[in-house]
Amino acid sequence: MVAIVDSGGANIGSVQAALMRLNVESILTSDESTIRSASHVILPGVGAAEAAMRVLRRSRLDELIKSLRQPVFGICLGMQLLYSASEEGDVECLGIIPGTCRRFSGTGLTVPHMGWNTLRFEKEDPLMQNVADGSWAYFVHSYFAPVNEFSVATSDYGNVFTAVTRRDNFVGAQFHPERSSLSGATILKNFLSGIPPSGQ
Repeated sequence: MVAIVDSGGANIGSVQAALMRLNVESILTSDESTIRSASHVILPGVGAAEAAMRVLRRSRLDELIKSLRQPVFGICLGMQLLYSASEEGDVECLGIIPGTCRRFSGTGLTVPHMGWNTLRFEKEDPLMQNVADGSWAYFVHSYFAPVNEFSVATSDYGNVFTAVTRRDNFVGAQFHPERSSLSGATILKNFLSGIPPSGQ
């Protein structure tokens, strides 16, 4: 069973639909025991980092997520919440991956970054198996995560930013795999089958 963390994100229905297309059962939940017992956990999100962290802290899910040993996948805002902090609301996030998410800025740059962009691989990772370097993915975001040692793939929109990240059993995609056609479906399938739990 895949647990989708109920953090108030707006893309939950599309994530559930993508899992259904892969014949994978999921449940939207904020229940600690359900999340702990799930084989895989997805942290979705379309919205503001400050509001999402408020929901997680109110439900005491922030510390729970950090303690999980099974594969955890942060999508869009869910990926940004894995980082130390965000300029959006000047909020402290989960701190699983170092770095602060910052707002796009630049002359002539439309924010949010919305639409299709290519992925450039920085390292090999099971999450990207059977996905070609240069594949297209669908993005909707105003803030971006920095490139660092945990970056698996990057993209470029005025700034080069992390598009896919991985630290131990925690992975993240800044784009929406559930809306990214075959490459997104492949990444979801890889997460469900190819990402070992922490310690393996």
